[in-house]
Amino acid sequence: MIENLPPCPKCSCEYTYEMNALVVCPECGHEWVPAEDGAQDPDAAGARVVRDSVGNVLQDGDSVTVVKALKVKGSASGIKAGTKVRNIRLVDGVDGHDIDCRIEGFGAMQLKSSVVKKA
Repeated sequence: MIENLPPCPKCSCEYTYEMNALVVCPECGHEWVPAEDGAQDPDAAGARVVRDSVGNVLQDGDSVTVVKALKVKGSASGIKAGTKVRNIRLVDGVDGHDIDCRIEGFGAMQLKSSVVKKA
């Protein structure tokens, strides 16, 4: 048990509490693992790392290739494996969809980083 709990890295609330291995903020609901040995949480520093399906680090503006066929709602055909996507943007998406992009023939959409690899 930690005696002096750190303030919330998102909203700076001092009233954090410990729940199992996590520290929780009651105001904003943010949960994080407390840093050990003075190491800082990557979310607190704003340095979010997004990796593709094989472990390469992705950045805004990269080109990626889809590694498996994807079904698209409202479309008769889906996105085929091997489709190249240029100029991606990394976003905090919903349900793990952390890549915002435009695919020719489909338009703007969001992809999960687990279904692409860096081209």
